Amino acid sequence: MKGPLVVQSDHTLMLEVDHAQYSDCRDFLASFAELVKSPEFIHTYRITPLSMWNAAALDIWLDDIVIGLKDYARYPVPPNVITDLTEWHSAYGKLLLKPHDDTHLRLEVLDHTIHERLKHDDSLQHFWLKIELQSFIVLAVERGNLKQALIKVGYPVKDLCGYLQGEKLEIDLSSTDNQGNPFALRDYQQDAVEAFYHAGRETGGSGVLVLPCGAGKTIIGLGTMAAIGGHTLIISTNTVSVHQWRNELLSKTNIPADHIGEYTGAEKTIKPVTITTYQMLTHRRSKTSEFEHLKLFTDFDWGLIIYDEVHLLPAPVFRATTAIQARRRLGLTATLIREDNRQDDVFALIGPKRYDVPWKTLEQQGYIAEASCTEYRLKLPPPEEHEYAHATKRQRFRIAAENSSKNQLVTQLIENHSDDLIMVIGQYISQLETLAEELDAPLITGKTKKAERERLYQQFRDGEVQVLVVSKVANFAVDLPDANVMIQVSGTFGSRQEEAQRLGRILRPKKKRSHFYTLVSRNTDEQDFSLNRQMFLVEQGYRYHIEYFDDVL
Repeated sequence: MKGPLVVQSDHTLMLEVDHAQYSDCRDFLASFAELVKSPEFIHTYRITPLSMWNAAALDIWLDDIVIGLKDYARYPVPPNVITDLTEWHSAYGKLLLKPHDDTHLRLEVLDHTIHERLKHDDSLQHFWLKIELQSFIVLAVERGNLKQALIKVGYPVKDLCGYLQGEKLEIDLSSTDNQGNPFALRDYQQDAVEAFYHAGRETGGSGVLVLPCGAGKTIIGLGTMAAIGGHTLIISTNTVSVHQWRNELLSKTNIPADHIGEYTGAEKTIKPVTITTYQMLTHRRSKTSEFEHLKLFTDFDWGLIIYDEVHLLPAPVFRATTAIQARRRLGLTATLIREDNRQDDVFALIGPKRYDVPWKTLEQQGYIAEASCTEYRLKLPPPEEHEYAHATKRQRFRIAAENSSKNQLVTQLIENHSDDLIMVIGQYISQLETLAEELDAPLITGKTKKAERERLYQQFRDGEVQVLVVSKVANFAVDLPDANVMIQVSGTFGSRQEEAQRLGRILRPKKKRSHFYTLVSRNTDEQDFSLNRQMFLVEQGYRYHIEYFDDVL
């Protein structure tokens, strides 16, 4: 039988969806290639230097990649592709950053050609204090800047300089949570902790763990804290997430409440374990003022810094992270995709991908819920079609997103799921206000006060509220374990990371199947952007069903 894969000389890979080997080949490609587009019949992947460096950091053997490509390929693999993959894969590990003395580091270069290139690269000259036969001597304080500069010119650094221990804090995981339920790390959670920590060796201690929403990334964070046993700074997405981290720490570890501090707009307390937000760290009085809260990184003796949802890392936090390369840094995320394409900075400053587990794998093992993903395409009503035709490009997306026909479909979908807990989520407040009124359902937006927000979330968890209309504030770190239906009426253009977060809201393990519906205006800019959002679901192994609302009616 001919294979499902066409390997092209420009490093793109075309995978036939209806082929019997599709699923196996998709899982194989996920370890070293990036999905580019995913229409119905042929999915396109791309192999890049960064994707190969991550594969090398995960100890995926080059021979396994080459043999797999040849086994799945329908036609002979172009020789230049094998050559390029070999060069990219072998590049990781040719530049080794090691300690030299108390204030200096040694960059060892195991390839003479690369050493010559670096020696004469104008953008790097200010780093070299001394040039030796196979190495460069640099200042220790330039550790982060050097790694970032080198990856920009195509050379990843394997950092073997080790880490400061930070102030010690004995942390033990509990055998039961505060509700009396048995608690222990799942096998894959323990594997993730070990892949990051690496028994305390210099080869571990920095990097990114990629796991689905609902897989317990917070629990993995707790396990890592216990392994390291030091003062810890946790950076999360919002104050709701801050409180969820605090609750998990109190429920599942021996850390006393007076050892946990919150550094937010409401409270600024520094404790052995301190939880803050990206928004807090990047707050400043004016555009020309200093980021005064970034001192949290450098003024305290942290043994570990955890970046929750690391794909959202803002630029000022990148800059601050260059100065703390001696601290262990853990990134947690459901997707390495960044809308600003700064994945290489995450690689250089946080570390390479250390662990990755496919969503469908955990679904098959029962750790996350089985999900069905459906896109409904709807026509714009005639008056809105006329408005769309005469609108500017910027206006067209919002007109399509707020298609009033979506309201009727939302009502019908809710009727079809009368026994389920349903979240209706969208981008535009006016659209959500209309829906909430028509559905007689509560609405949560960024303006909803914290106490009211928590009250409504709790009523939803308790089943007192069946339908909850929410804005993008619910994209991140909202723990609603029994929600099993998500109706997405609008989103942030083609954001794949947003798709990951929204799907994750309904993937907590449960007896019921989960349903993820996306409503899109047909033959509009919104439909074009939705193709990008689909790619995330396909990457994770989900079949994406497309229906037409006219046919449903």
